[in-house]
This record gives sequence, structure tokens and C-alpha cells, in this order.
Amino acid sequence: MTFHDPETSPRRAARAEAERRATAAITLPHGGPDAVEPPSRRNLRADPGPRLRAIPLLVRRRIAVAALALVVVASGAVAIGAAVASGKTPATEPQAAAAIAGPPAVPAEGLPVPVIAEAPAPKSPCDDPAFTSALASGDDGATIAAIGGGEAFRSAVASGIAPCVSLADATRQWVVVNKQRPYDPANYRPNDLVMPNGVRALEDSALRQRAADALSKLVQAAEDAGAGEIGYLSAFRSYETQQKTYAARVSVGGVAEADKESARAGFSEHQSGLAVDIVPCSRSCGTLDDVGGSTQGAWVRDHAWEYGFITRYEQGRIDVTGYEPEPWHLRYIGPELAKAYHDGGYTTLEEFFGLPAAPSY
Repeated sequence: MTFHDPETSPRRAARAEAERRATAAITLPHGGPDAVEPPSRRNLRADPGPRLRAIPLLVRRRIAVAALALVVVASGAVAIGAAVASGKTPATEPQAAAAIAGPPAVPAEGLPVPVIAEAPAPKSPCDDPAFTSALASGDDGATIAAIGGGEAFRSAVASGIAPCVSLADATRQWVVVNKQRPYDPANYRPNDLVMPNGVRALEDSALRQRAADALSKLVQAAEDAGAGEIGYLSAFRSYETQQKTYAARVSVGGVAEADKESARAGFSEHQSGLAVDIVPCSRSCGTLDDVGGSTQGAWVRDHAWEYGFITRYEQGRIDVTGYEPEPWHLRYIGPELAKAYHDGGYTTLEEFFGLPAAPSY
């Protein structure tokens, strides 16, 4: 069997080295010629002297280990400092080296300034010859098709990038008339008024050609769907007729009440020839107040947009339009725009085209 010499054991050797360094730090008296030769490491362990003998062996060992740890830490700090001084950072201490080195130096010409490119301005359809040509022709459908459809047209107008399109032009199907947007001239009258074919009219009141044709199709479709017959009470009203209509309302309920139900002359959608007040009919026709609860009224709410019409004054939008709800009042804006209006969930033309509310004059 082989026995290990305690003096040659690695663990014992490390501990012995620690003790050697610790005891070396203790100052021993030096004599002259009669000075005693310093004892060897083995002798010190055998006889540590009166001062060290007073310290327990376990405590002496702990002191020695602590001293060794201090030596190791000091050696590491010196190594890092030397590496930084030489421009080399130990791979195992990147964060410590970075903290010692500090931030990089600023170049003499200064830090680079980031360049932020401006977003290109949206292209205006008014710069497109195909669009401006269609607009000049007076064909509303061709104009909307030239820009890419109803939603593209609406978006361009609402965003302001189509200044060549006027929402005040009463000859166009996209005209917007409200309490802040009168006709110019005030007594405007369209020149293509016709009576709709196949539609029961309760008075001699016409519509513009495109609107009249669309109303004929709508009425026929409602009857084919089993919704019942749809007639109409009033369509185009001249400036003079609207003066009388509004005055009659004022005489009944006063100006404030009249303004909720009837437009002043020069501000009425009926004057455009693009608006119509429908009524439900069977053998005879009902009143305007009957529309909301009728099968005809329900069908119109779901399908009028397919024929280019919208319900102009809806429930709860008096804050924008200034009018009480009128489920009977249909406004023709064309099938392309009516689809965009329906698909976008709009309830007023003002919001559809990005215009301010107009609840009062």
C-alpha cells in the first residue's frame, strides 16, 4: 500500500503556502552578529513561537487562507489594468474592461446626424389627364371610374388632394347641400328633369334623368322581392316652391321647429333634383310617417344603396345634419359612391366627404 506524504499533498501544499505568506508578513526582530537565523518553515510549523502559539491553529489557518484570497484578487486587478493599458481586454472580463475604458471618443467632425427622408406627397388625381378629361366631360360615372372607384374618389376628396372636384357644383351627383352650403345661384334649377317610369307619383314632381332611372329600377326590384309597391310624394322643388313649403312649416310650429323638418329656400336637397320622398303603397299610398314601419321601408334601408340612393337624414344625426330623422328622404349619389357609403358605414354625407357638421344656419 502506498502512503501519501502530508508534505506533498496538493491540498496540504496550498495551505502551507498560505501559511508561509501570512507568517512572512509578521515582522521579526533582527539582531546583530548574535542574531538567530530565521527558523525554517518546517520549524515554524513545529514551533510557531510564543506570539503565534497564543493563536489557535484553526484561526491561524483561516487567516492564512484570507491572506491568500487577497493576494489572488490583487493579482487579478493588476492583470486587468495591464491589459487595458496595452489595449487588450481579457475575453473573460468584457464588461469590466468596457467600464474601465469608458465611452468611445467623439470624432473631430462630430457625431453623424441622421437624415430622415420626407414621405412623398400623395399624388393628386387632378394631375392625371384621364381623370381631368372625364371630369370635364360632365360624366360623373366615368369620372369616378377614372380615379379607381367610389372609395378612391371619396378618399381623394375628403383628404383634400382633389381640389379640382367641387362639392358645391349642383350639376354633379356628389354635390353636398346643407344649412351651411347653399346653392350658387340660390335659385338653381337642373335642366334634365323627367318623371320616373313605372313609379306612382302623388304629385307632378320630377327627378334628374339619372336619379329618375335609378328610382324606376329600385321600385321594380322592391316589388319583385315581395316588399310591396313604392310610390313617392315629392321630388324636385323649385326655389319658389320651397319658400312656400318652409313658410307653411313656420306658421304651424315656429322657426326653430320648422328648421328641424324643412329646409329654407336655397338650402333644400329637393332643389337639386336628386332627392325624393317615398311612401308605401298598396291599393292606395300611405304617408311619409308610414315608411319607417313598412316592409317597403325595411327593404329600402337594406337595398337602396345598390341603386345609388342613401337615406340622407338618419336617426341620431341631428347633431351633424340639423334635421330630425327622415326614413322617407332618399338622396341619389350614384351607385359607385353609394356602395362606398354603405361599405364604410357612413350615416351622413358630411362625414363621408370630410366636411364639418352643419346643424344650424
